[in-house]
Order: sequence, then C-alpha cells, then structure tokens
Amino acid sequence: MLKLNAFSRTAAFAAFAIGAIAFSGSAAAAPQAPLFPFFLAPPTQYAPPPAVEEDATPAPESRGTFELPARLRRQVVSYQTREAPGTIIIDTPNTYLYLVLGGGQAMRYGIGVGRDGFTWSGIQSISKKAEWPDWVPPPEMIARQPYLPRHMAGGPGNPLGARAMYLGGTVYRIHGTNAPETIGTHVSSGCIRLTNEDVSDLYSRVNVGTKVVVLPMTERRADLSITR
Repeated sequence: MLKLNAFSRTAAFAAFAIGAIAFSGSAAAAPQAPLFPFFLAPPTQYAPPPAVEEDATPAPESRGTFELPARLRRQVVSYQTREAPGTIIIDTPNTYLYLVLGGGQAMRYGIGVGRDGFTWSGIQSISKKAEWPDWVPPPEMIARQPYLPRHMAGGPGNPLGARAMYLGGTVYRIHGTNAPETIGTHVSSGCIRLTNEDVSDLYSRVNVGTKVVVLPMTERRADLSITR
C-alpha cells in the first residue's frame, strides 16, 4: 500500500511538471493576459495638433520646390496711375503689389493677402524696415490661437521671411514668406506677403516713409500687359 501511494505521488508530480512545461511553452508563444486587469492604466489619448496660424508657416525644409505661375512673377508692366514714382499700391483683389516707376510703368509682384474677413484698405507709410525680422504675434492673433509662440527669432524658418516693412502704427506688414505656394491667395491675417526673393528686391527699392496705398476688395482691374 505504501509503495502504491509513493508511486501515485511520483506520477502526480510528473504530470504536474509536464503540464507546467507545456503551459510555459504556450505562454511564450502568445502574449499573457495580466493577472489583475482592473489595475490597467487607461489608454493614452492623443489630441490632434492645433491648426497652424495662417501667418505661421512651416520651415522651408519641410516643403518642396515651388515655381510661381507666370502672372505672379516679378515683372515690369504698363500701369497708369496718378500716384508718384516710388509709391507702393496693393491691388488686394488681384493679389498684386505695384511699385510705381513713373512714365506709365510699374514693377509688379505677386502677393498673398488677407483671407475673408481680414482684408483692409487705406493709406499707410513704411515706418520701419528689418532684415530677417523676429516675429512677435500681435495680441489679436494670440487671442485667436493661444498656442502660438510669443516670440520667434528671425531666420529661414520664421514666418516673416527674409525682410519686413512695417506699415505705420498698425499690426500689418509687407513681408516675405517660407511658403511661396501661398502667393496669389487670400490666406493671411491682413499682412501682405511676397516670396523671399521678391520681398528682398522690393526692400532694396523703397525707404522708410514710402507711401503705401491698399485698395479695397471691390476695386478689380484687368491684368496689364508686360512691358518688354
């Protein structure tokens, strides 16, 4: 009887060992369920990134090359106006900036202007010029998009681009952009944007005190022929 009990205990132990080995093998092959699932942390939730402010565009390294359409490239055109040579005229509806040359001619640049609800018109003058300016979003922009930086140092990734010309005591500027594909569109918060190449060219041609005439959206005029 004792021998039988010892044999039974030995067989039971062997069966238990084989079962443990089989269980460990199957556990290695498949992920184990947690012993205490009620202690699991809640799943991580990822909020979508905020929309980028229309004047805050990504740095140029995130964009491919872009070629402006012919009508938006810098060119001398016939332009009749009573404004004196050296005056800047912003043709808001047609997305052009004219620098009056005199003799019925003007240098025309393609621009990006304010989106719906952010266009404006009037007469201002250039009160300040800056190369690779720092960007300080005005309070109105911060109120709309509080996550924007309060200050961004000038450089290739700065949304003001290579040059900026500040208009009177307003929050508006004529400035460059690292998003040339926005030229010819209504996209900004009211600022006038040019490609970095064009804004550098304009910057070299005007001085502080230059008169700037901003036409309202209602004044549309046909494109004028290029002067050869």
